[in-house]
Amino acid sequence: MSERTKMQQEFKERMDEDELLNCMRCGFCLPSCPTYIESGFKESHSPRGRIALMKAVVDGVIEPDEDVERSLDLCLGCRACEPVCPSGVKYGHLLEEARDIINKNKKHSIREKVVRKTVFSGLFPHPNRMRTATSLLGFYQRSGIQKAVRASGLMNILPDHLATMEKVLPKVPRRGDMTNRPRHLEPAGTKKKKVAFFSGCLMDTLFLSTNNATTTLLQQAGCEIVIPQAQTCCGALHGHSGEKDGAKKLAKENISAFEDCGADYIITNAGGCGAFLVDYDHLLKDDPDWNVRAERFTAKIKDVSSILVELGFHRNDLEVAPQIITYQDSCHLRNVQKTFLEPRMLLQAVGGAEYHEMKQADHCCGSAGIYNIVESEMSMKILDTKMQHAKDTGAVTIITSNPGCLLQMKLGIEREGLSDTVRAVHIVDFLLEAIRYKKETETNMF
Repeated sequence: MSERTKMQQEFKERMDEDELLNCMRCGFCLPSCPTYIESGFKESHSPRGRIALMKAVVDGVIEPDEDVERSLDLCLGCRACEPVCPSGVKYGHLLEEARDIINKNKKHSIREKVVRKTVFSGLFPHPNRMRTATSLLGFYQRSGIQKAVRASGLMNILPDHLATMEKVLPKVPRRGDMTNRPRHLEPAGTKKKKVAFFSGCLMDTLFLSTNNATTTLLQQAGCEIVIPQAQTCCGALHGHSGEKDGAKKLAKENISAFEDCGADYIITNAGGCGAFLVDYDHLLKDDPDWNVRAERFTAKIKDVSSILVELGFHRNDLEVAPQIITYQDSCHLRNVQKTFLEPRMLLQAVGGAEYHEMKQADHCCGSAGIYNIVESEMSMKILDTKMQHAKDTGAVTIITSNPGCLLQMKLGIEREGLSDTVRAVHIVDFLLEAIRYKKETETNMF
């Protein structure tokens, strides 16, 4: 049986035909799809067009050829089409299933096999290896090698967006700081909730300071915090890249890690991770040993902005130095977790900050995991549009709720030559700044 015949057979067996038929081809999704807009309104690069391609493969009308694969590869997976769909089509689930079928049945080059095995099996599922890899980056930054490489002009060999990306990477914490993590934290005052914190892989290494800011805010809001040591990568990168079996394995490890912690909620601070965690019930729906356990797990997932609003944190007396701020939605936080009002409520409550809503803040910034690396041309087109909208707000601080979005906005700031006047920051870091600024202001008054 040929590669394409096997692939077509799996499309027929595995794709949810009822979900494919739910698409009425109405076109409500088109204005929300960045790749459709940036490709010059090409139908095959829209959600409606991609669903039509999937259905045509299932029906045997077309083969799952390079054009089909290319259309699916170019999708950001931002799921902006889902909230506007009158039929409620779960496009993200269809996309992940189709990508998994293609990945399992296509012939990969030796190089691609090595890269996939290294990333998906050898690195992300292993927290200690993630810390080691991050430590090497930290050594590169602190040892003087980074300065030497930049001075030598070696960075000019890289494509412009990758060379710029190297500039915007955060300062990496030392290995000891990444390893010696507390597993239990008491609330700063009266206990209101007991929460478990999903610390993530990149968030607990490259963005460790943001994780620390998150736990500090949770303590200030009255949360007792547990951080299960056995937790691992959420599996989002696996699920979005056609590595569904790996994603399921990680999901089971995380469910087990959090099952007996007795928490009211499981808190996340990365929109991409949270959206994948909240989909564990779908990921494991066909596994009778895990589907109920997955449902219990997903029912507890809550973004940090939601728990802070629930506990009245936005009613605190917070303040920053006078500045205009704006907010860039995390696609998955907004479109999957349906969390978009809470971040705005928190930001609009900060004294000294003048909030300006960004045009199309709900549209993807073009980061989408590793999309800005593997699909750089489309990613940069989307980012250029996003940066124009950001500049139109007049903001000097662009706030996000996801590490990929944060790096993408930093990349956009560098590309626009605005690094001296504009910054990008995660929402929890901004809120912690507001707490500290208020305390310093009050101290200086006496």
